[in-house]
Amino acid sequence: MKQAHLWRLAGLGAVWALAFSAPAQDKAATAVRPALTVTAVQPQTMTLPQVMQAHGSVAAWQEALVGAELPGLKLTEVRVNVGDVVRRGDLLALLQSDTLRAELAQTQAAVAEAEAAAQEARAQAERARSLQQQGFFSPAQLSAALASEAVALARVQSARAALALQQLRLAQTEVRAPDAGVISARNATVGSVAGAGAELFRLIRQGRLEWRAEVTAAELPRVRVGAPVRLRTASGLELQGRVRMLAPSADPQTRNALVYVDVSAPRGQGAALVPGMFASGLIELGRSPGLTVPQTAVVVRDGFSYVYTLGAQDKVAQVKVQTGRQLGDRLEIVSGLSPDARLVASGGAFLNQGDTVRVVPAAAPAAPAVPAAAPASK
Repeated sequence: MKQAHLWRLAGLGAVWALAFSAPAQDKAATAVRPALTVTAVQPQTMTLPQVMQAHGSVAAWQEALVGAELPGLKLTEVRVNVGDVVRRGDLLALLQSDTLRAELAQTQAAVAEAEAAAQEARAQAERARSLQQQGFFSPAQLSAALASEAVALARVQSARAALALQQLRLAQTEVRAPDAGVISARNATVGSVAGAGAELFRLIRQGRLEWRAEVTAAELPRVRVGAPVRLRTASGLELQGRVRMLAPSADPQTRNALVYVDVSAPRGQGAALVPGMFASGLIELGRSPGLTVPQTAVVVRDGFSYVYTLGAQDKVAQVKVQTGRQLGDRLEIVSGLSPDARLVASGGAFLNQGDTVRVVPAAAPAAPAVPAAAPASK
């Protein structure tokens, strides 16, 4: 009985030993298992632009106000609407012209009458010259004939001037575009009477738009004319521009000054950029070198930026860094990183301090496909 009891205790001890040793072995195996398969990269020094962020509104480069030159005439036809693209000299609207056409016909008749009278006076003067040379006319009679000729010619000139005025007035019944551009406002209505100086249309000259960025008086001297600008509208449209001019003065209330940036919408996206739209942008101030890493190598946690460096036995260490400028998919590291560090290229969000990873070479970029050779013609 005693021997059987001893064998029973030995069996229980073996079972307990196996029960406690198995989890320990699994834990050891798990500790050396790689947490993630990654590729390694090193920081690179690149030339990055120095930029200044600004905000402002999109506005028309210049606006032309189009009105009626002849007041008191009724609008009989309006041919354009808001958003229409027009060229210089295009017909925008027509004013009532019946009365002016009648006055023009009357003036043309007066011109014909004056010209006939002048022709008769000219003939009388020629006859008087001939008779005076023959002694039949006195000098006083010749002088009177020449004076009548001069008066008749002056009446012709006056009648022609009145005709030109009537033709001009008739031409002013056609409201035409003073420049090429886009109609931005329309107040013209068929049947209304145009008043003196009343605005019928508003035109964005040449369709040019600009971004008016507000910067502080201290930042204004850092901006130079011709500097490139990257613009982003509230709708997400990204544009390129260039500084055209700087405001010569600052607003005495806000102490801000305006920077005028020439900008145009890409082809087919003109409706995405309109005057009055708010936009933010980056104005380039210059360029300087900086240490950069791929944007995928930076992990943001709790409002701070981190990278994971590779150490001995492919263990990773979490390093807190300070980021700066961005160029494409590269992000500048201002502080906290050594230029010769080896980093985890991507996937840092799934890693923790001290994790072991498996490092593999980065995949080579795929070679462009070579088109198959055409069969030789027989």
